[in-house]
Formats: sequence, C-alpha cells, structure tokens
Amino acid sequence: MQRDPDKQTMEKAYARWAPVYDVLCGPVFVNGRRAAARAARDVGGRILEIGVGTGLSFDDYDAATEITGIDISEPMIARARLRAASGRYPFVKGLAVMDAHQLRYDDASFDCAVGQFVITLVANPERVLSECARVVRPGGQIILVNHLYSERGLAAAVERLLAERARGLGLRPEFPFARLAAWAQMHGGAELVERRKVPPFGVYTLVRFRRCEPQSAAA
Repeated sequence: MQRDPDKQTMEKAYARWAPVYDVLCGPVFVNGRRAAARAARDVGGRILEIGVGTGLSFDDYDAATEITGIDISEPMIARARLRAASGRYPFVKGLAVMDAHQLRYDDASFDCAVGQFVITLVANPERVLSECARVVRPGGQIILVNHLYSERGLAAAVERLLAERARGLGLRPEFPFARLAAWAQMHGGAELVERRKVPPFGVYTLVRFRRCEPQSAAA
C-alpha cells in the first residue's frame, strides 16, 4: 500500500476543487452520497458529517435530523455556509472548519457520524475513526461510503499504478476495506454491521459500524 496522504496535500487539492466540485463531482458521487444519507436518516437524530465539503449532501437529509458538518478546507466550508444561508436547510445546525483527527465535541454528542468519500484521504484514518467513535453515543453508528481498493485482478493493478498521480488530485484509489476491519477489531468499541456495494455499478462501498454499548462492571 502507498503511504497515507498528508494534510497539506489534501488542503491544497480541495482548495482547487472547491469552485468546481458541485458540477464535476456531484453527479459522480450522487449514488454513494444518497446511500450514506439514507442510512444516516434511518438512525436519525444528531448527525455529524465529516468532510462535509460544499454541503452537497444537505438535499439528502430532512427535518427528522440535525446536521453538523465539518471540513478541513476553508474554501469548501465557505461554500457550504452559502448553501445553508439559502434558508432551505433549517436542520443544518452548524458548520465549522475542523480537523477530523481532533474533533472539538464532547463524548457521545451525536447519534451518527457520516464520512462520504473522506476516510481514505485523511492522514490517519484510524485516528479519525476513533474520534468518530468517541463522539457517537453507544448504540449509534459510523457510516462510511467510499471507493475501496479492489485488492486483486486488473482493477487492483490499475489502482496501484494510478495511486501516486491521483494523490495530488485529492484521490486515493488503493485503500483496502481490511484496514477498516482491522481498526474495528483493534478499537474494541465498534462492530461492523454492514458492508455492501452501492448500486447500480458497485463502484462504491457502504460500510456501517455500530458503537458498542459499554459493558457493565462484573458484580
């Protein structure tokens, strides 16, 4: 596997993407985005979306939810704030420039944390997942949607070949599901409840973890 992306590279990449992100990436990511939001709506309540970007996902939520969004990119958050200011999304309660490696929220602040096309791009995915688990209440969920590494065959070879060039564009095609599973096992407080391909083409994978209930002390 290639090295993890660094924070500075990702900030620069998404500053460049911000003005054109909705037009170029909106249609490409729409099925995965809607699948993640649908799963989050099923949980309901207070939802933290890490890597909220320009707020494209706002249309996928409703008044049964309360959305807080963060992103490391100031240009992206600026566009999300403009979208929220339209008045169409009263359920969007907060937007902030914030590093998902160090979430400035109390433990168990949210019912659900959602990461759409972001977990493969952070400098330390395991740290970000642990932060998500910390701020999600017991019984709540962490919901991820992403392209994950094909692991074998021609697709895997192509993804490895393109990996370094894609990094500068803010992409990472060679991140494996096994790394997510290993985090859950190591963390011990999250369990995998779903892993499925998103139709129609199965390019993206939806992954859901449940935050485990704390075990009561032995008598």
